[in-house]
Amino acid sequence: MKITFFSTKPYDKDSFNNANASYNFEFEFFETHLGPHSVEMVKNAAAVCVFVNDNLNRSVLEALAAKNVKIVALRCAGFNNLDMEAAKELGIRVCRVPAYSPQAVAEHALAMIMTLNRKTHKAYNRVREQNFSLQGLLGFDVNGKTVGVIGTGNIGKAFIRIMLGMGCRIVAFDKYPDKALEATGVNYLPLEDVLRQSDIISLHCPLTDDTFHLIKKETIDLMKKGVMIINTGRGKLIDTRAAIDALKTGHIGYLGIDVYEQEEQLFFKDLSADIIQDDVIQRLMSFPNVLVTAHQAFFTKEALEQIVAITCNNIHSLINGKEPEVKGAVLV
Repeated sequence: MKITFFSTKPYDKDSFNNANASYNFEFEFFETHLGPHSVEMVKNAAAVCVFVNDNLNRSVLEALAAKNVKIVALRCAGFNNLDMEAAKELGIRVCRVPAYSPQAVAEHALAMIMTLNRKTHKAYNRVREQNFSLQGLLGFDVNGKTVGVIGTGNIGKAFIRIMLGMGCRIVAFDKYPDKALEATGVNYLPLEDVLRQSDIISLHCPLTDDTFHLIKKETIDLMKKGVMIINTGRGKLIDTRAAIDALKTGHIGYLGIDVYEQEEQLFFKDLSADIIQDDVIQRLMSFPNVLVTAHQAFFTKEALEQIVAITCNNIHSLINGKEPEVKGAVLV
């Protein structure tokens, strides 16, 4: 059975090829994104395997169905880039990796908090230039701070456990409060109250119509002056232009993003020799209190192994008329 992969990098190829001994699939890898411009590259494949920035709108899905593609396998948890209704109408099965390593993303969120706070990236560069001054490197104790967590699914839970261990007070917002988390001292509040009370806000919710631009001028205005915002979820949770305005006034004191609204034009590429045309991210990166990483929160050895294993099992199960082993893996 042939599977065509899009948005692949060398580590994807190596990982899937290493796992293929158990399945004997035929793999075809493309580095380009899947979208209207590239769907014709799919030939004689029963499945396509895609990532976070591939475009699976109705026209792409119709083209895949016309090519007898039976399965779309997302090697990620999010599926906001896929037209679910169209997939249902066209009879295309859709699967994903609902949880690969929540700890990987949660730990990266902590790394961003500590880097922004203690300015270790700046200290590293200074010392390499034999500058041992501490001027401008002042941080704060995270212990005792109020941390607001928006979205308490698997990643949000892992993040909460870390921050509780650091002695933080946790306030959270989720449509479905978790009783077990409440028993550990997590206080679920309305979103507005979470925003008002938090010293640090970390986003771990999916991108939906309700959460699009969750962080915007109106919600930023509710926050404490100097608040730290961390986003390891989806880029469009934040209205970037509103965040820039708040950074300019000092209302946002620190911003750490591993995802960005227009990241599909930038992330996972080496653009070091190019002139980046995106003026918004260029402005964003000009702030000394902003940290941008290129969608790497998921990128650990353990997470990659789980993504590959679950994706291969999902496809193998569906193509053989069975349901995958992992709960929540099948979307359509």
